[in-house]
Amino acid sequence: MKIKQLLTIITLLFSAPISVMASEYLIDTEGAHAAIEFRIQHLGYSWLLGQFKDFSGTFNYDEKNPAAATFKVTINTASIDSNHAERDKHLREENYLDTDKYPQATFISSSYTPQAEGRAILKGKLTLHGVTREISIAVAEVGAGMDPWGGYRRGFTGETTLVLADFGIDEKEKLGPAAKKVKLFLFIEGIRQLSADERNWRLNL
Repeated sequence: MKIKQLLTIITLLFSAPISVMASEYLIDTEGAHAAIEFRIQHLGYSWLLGQFKDFSGTFNYDEKNPAAATFKVTINTASIDSNHAERDKHLREENYLDTDKYPQATFISSSYTPQAEGRAILKGKLTLHGVTREISIAVAEVGAGMDPWGGYRRGFTGETTLVLADFGIDEKEKLGPAAKKVKLFLFIEGIRQLSADERNWRLNL
């Protein structure tokens, strides 16, 4: 190892370990490495599956202080996709998501509580259909590390269940009384660019 590289690594180790660990990640929707999916019963006989195809967001995560993690996500509600064009058109209408009036749903976290084995409880405010309520998401860390393109990636999964009536959505006439709740499945991979010094530091760990 060259002396200059060694000095760079020593400097990073002693002067900036926290800045290396804590930074903002951009959720990688451009590379299709993230998804927001849902499941809801249809008439109590089967499951209707779908996803929101257009969303964006960021999160901050510090390996030395996971409890300080924050998340922010914005969803284009008109991007709902249940693999049936006519049904999706109906779900965008006034009786359901009313996407003309409420084109976006947002989530802003308020707390992140780490638990055992890489799990955590993420709480925050979800605004959907013009209604804002606090929700709780069960989170599991997937992993983190460098990618081949000079970035650093970190991934999570999450699950939560929403009561549609809590957000002013009345589903019982069309989907049946069993469709009072919808379960969301979150698959989040975030990416941040490394500086040249940080990249060298991580490569030489």
